[in-house]
Amino acid sequence: MDYRRAKEIIESYGVISVSYENAPVWLEQVHADRETAEVINLFNEERLEVPLESLTED
Repeated sequence: MDYRRAKEIIESYGVISVSYENAPVWLEQVHADRETAEVINLFNEERLEVPLESLTED
């Protein structure tokens, strides 16, 4: 996923499914300078900072 799309998802009023390593995540914040996103794993509520390229839109 690229920065622009991740930012659109965060700013969206709808719910858009995103996954990291086949687990559903909630996007909290994106960092253009580091090309990462802060996410919450919806299975165990773990907070992670992951590379944007590792996120997929379902």
